[in-house]
Amino acid sequence: MRTESDHRFYLRRAAQERLMAIRAITPQARSRHEALAARFARRAEQAQAVSI
Repeated sequence: MRTESDHRFYLRRAAQERLMAIRAITPQARSRHEALAARFARRAEQAQAVSI
């Protein structure tokens, strides 16, 4: 069984959080999901830099 790389995991989580932000009902939930999406996107960039 092959494990998912950190880079791919963080990219996937960022995409999930962006989608959840779009679907959020309250402004507070939208803001939180947008913040999490940005955090996961930064981690994806960092993970990619480490793996190169």
